[in-house]
Amino acid sequence: MARRLADLWDPEGERHDVPTYPWGLAPEGLATRAQLVALGLRPRGEAVAQVMWHSRKSPAPRFARLYPVSAATPPRSRTPGQVASLEAAHRARRTCPECRRCYPYRLPTSLGTCPPCADGFTAAA
Repeated sequence: MARRLADLWDPEGERHDVPTYPWGLAPEGLATRAQLVALGLRPRGEAVAQVMWHSRKSPAPRFARLYPVSAATPPRSRTPGQVASLEAAHRARRTCPECRRCYPYRLPTSLGTCPPCADGFTAAA
């Protein structure tokens, strides 16, 4: 079955229930969530359209929702409690449960400990 660009062109939303455009042919003023984040914005409200494309990874077409850039707003700032909570979570992912040493990088979850403890070496106290 040949995959055609025309199969993805549905600006009235008759086949896909929402206006659909092929990759790279969406009208100006619409952006995906990732594009909005790159602009320092976040989407507000529901998606108004979608962009679709064919991928070798999936037999079904892939899609991304499109949001109006004019309705996007800057993200809310984090509260001090949220910042403290995130710092504690990051610190927990860097701390070895066996030797209690805090590393400057996240410990591999496949090992469950820091590499020296996983290899059987003990850190000198």
